[in-house]
Amino acid sequence: MSPAIRVIVADDQAILRSGLVALLRLEQGIDVVGEAADGAGTLEAVAAHRPDVLLLDVQMPPGTAADGTAGPADGIEVAEHLQNADGAPRIIVLTTFGRAGYLRRTMEAGAAGFMVKDTPVERLVDAIRRVHEGLKVVDPELAAQSLAVGPSPLTAKETEVLQAAAAGGTTAAIAQRLFLSEGTVRNHVSAAIGKLGVANRAEAVRSAADNGWI
Repeated sequence: MSPAIRVIVADDQAILRSGLVALLRLEQGIDVVGEAADGAGTLEAVAAHRPDVLLLDVQMPPGTAADGTAGPADGIEVAEHLQNADGAPRIIVLTTFGRAGYLRRTMEAGAAGFMVKDTPVERLVDAIRRVHEGLKVVDPELAAQSLAVGPSPLTAKETEVLQAAAAGGTTAAIAQRLFLSEGTVRNHVSAAIGKLGVANRAEAVRSAADNGWI
């Protein structure tokens, strides 16, 4: 008999995470070896337990590492961090937000699978086994949406500025947070507004978020 697939579940929603862990522990051939609630905790759990597969939430807080530094800002940054690490697990991203842009970004970050959280557990178990075998597993509806939406039109800096804007604050506050001048922030926001075909900063943030580009 082949060894069990070692799995870590990372999700900041405790009830959902506990329920998923309980369901997976009922499955033959799957061994849940750890769980985490934030980005820093996920990296620490992966380092400690060396899982074969990581089930990773997109929208997770960064948390704080043992050395006091902030963890990755979200699940996509966790995936990017692990992408080239020795013995990195295969990653399946789980999200409540079935947005095409998230799919593209997670795959670019090295994830092997992308599924929404209301996926039936038997389909999730099948996905775990498939990615463990080296395959990629993507929700077919989201794959079609991703092709239709296309890649983000925003540059890396425009994306960073809109992400900061989504957290709120004045132009001056965003500039200070990103170590940019206020004029540069305004220029990036203006460029993003033009590319997204919207009227103002708030609409640009909403459009980019709805498409999963920030």
